[in-house]
Amino acid sequence: QVQLVESGGGLVQAGGSLRLSCAASGRTFSRYAMAWFRQAPGKEREFVGAISWSGGSTYYADFVKDRFTISIDNAKNTVYLQMNSLKPEDTAVYYCAAETSYSTDYVGGNKISDYPYWGQGTQVTVSS
Repeated sequence: QVQLVESGGGLVQAGGSLRLSCAASGRTFSRYAMAWFRQAPGKEREFVGAISWSGGSTYYADFVKDRFTISIDNAKNTVYLQMNSLKPEDTAVYYCAAETSYSTDYVGGNKISDYPYWGQGTQVTVSS
């Protein structure tokens, strides 16, 4: 079992930046494929991006390409989501998710059902 705790959310003006963190604890001797999802008010939770445990493989939803970057610090058991050029439509609760991986280069899928472990979420609000 792994526990995930997100932080770093807040209020930012359009065009600004935020960096979200997701700290993993518990069975962190295992390797995990990590991902970020988000859920805007009245909308379904959607995939943002994913990263392998090694950090060598990433992929993103089309709507965040070139604006968001996912990275991982294995020594700290922490994954980050750097968000630049934020838009009001990026307003959402952002969730970190994990699935057990037996390969450090495995990057997970883009479905909610791919990930058994979830954080509680952190609110990001982008004002226009």
